[in-house]
Amino acid sequence: MTAPMDGHAVVITGAGRGLGLAMARDVAAAGARVYLAEVDTERGVAAEKELRGAGLDAHYIGMDVADPGSVADAVGEIRRDREIYGLVNNAALADAVGGKRFHELTVEEWDRLMTVNARGPWLVSRAVLPSMLAAGAGRVVNIASDAALYGSPRLAHYVASKGAVIALTKAMARELGDERITVNAVAPGLTVTESTERVPAERHELYRRDRAISDEQHPDDVVGAVTFLLGPQARYITGQLLVVDGGFVMH
Repeated sequence: MTAPMDGHAVVITGAGRGLGLAMARDVAAAGARVYLAEVDTERGVAAEKELRGAGLDAHYIGMDVADPGSVADAVGEIRRDREIYGLVNNAALADAVGGKRFHELTVEEWDRLMTVNARGPWLVSRAVLPSMLAAGAGRVVNIASDAALYGSPRLAHYVASKGAVIALTKAMARELGDERITVNAVAPGLTVTESTERVPAERHELYRRDRAISDEQHPDDVVGAVTFLLGPQARYITGQLLVVDGGFVMH
C-alpha cells in the first residue's frame, strides 16, 4: 500500500526536539521525505540520526527563521533536491518566556519573540511558496497555541504572537486556495516537552484541573492532527484552526 505522503517533501521548522521532532517522526512514517529545519546544529544532526536510525527519510537543514538570508538559503538547498509540498511552521520561542505582566515586558523582549514566532512563519512561507506553485499544490500547517484563545496571563507577547499566526493562517488560506495550497493551524495546549519544563507549576495545575481530559498532554497527542492536515484527505480543509488540548479551550 502506498503511504499517504509517499514521495512528498515536507519541511518542519524547529524539528530538532520536542513537538517538532515528534511531528517529523510521524510525517516521515507516513511516507514523506522530511527536512528538519533547525537553528541548533547539534539538535538537528541528532534528530536526523535518530530518525534515519529508525529507517525514516529525514534530512537536517540549518535554518534560522529570524534571518531572511538563512531561510532563503535553506529553501534553495532543499529545492535543489526536490520541490516542497508541505510546510509545518513550528519553530517558536517558548522556553521561559512567561512571568511578566504585559506592561513589564521590554521592547527588546517583545520584538525578539515577535520576530521568531510571528514573522518567522511568514518568512518561511514566503520563501517556500514558489516551490509549492511549481509543484502544483501544497499544504501549510502553522503551529499556534491555545494560549491565544484562552488569553493566558503573564504571556502577553507570546499570546499576541500566536494570535498573529492564527490570523496569518486565515489570510494565506484566502489567497492560496485556488492554487491548490491549503493553510491551516493547529493549536496545542500545554504539552510536556523540554520547552515547558520551566513553566510554573500553577499553570500545569490549571491545565490539569480545567481540561476535559485531565491527563497530561504529550507530543504524540498532537502529531496526528498535523499529519492529517498535510495529507490527501485534508485537501478541502483550509483556513481552519484545530485546537488539540484535551478540551481546555472549547470554541
